[in-house]
Amino acid sequence: MRFPSKSIVEKIKAEYPSGTRVELVKMDDIQAPPVGTKGTVTGVDDIGSIMVRWDNGSGLNLVYGEDICKKL
Repeated sequence: MRFPSKSIVEKIKAEYPSGTRVELVKMDDIQAPPVGTKGTVTGVDDIGSIMVRWDNGSGLNLVYGEDICKKL
């Protein structure tokens, strides 16, 4: 797995600040919340993963380049 550059991580942080509401479109993980689950961004880590507090109680992060969400 390749990590995104610092400039891409900064772009993700600007696009998904804490408090942003998102909806899950795709996540390839056995423990993923169901598609359509909504959540609130709590931050973006240094490898570009979007940290989300999902409304169903899950805390699984969105992985850059793998998972897809849309802003609400």
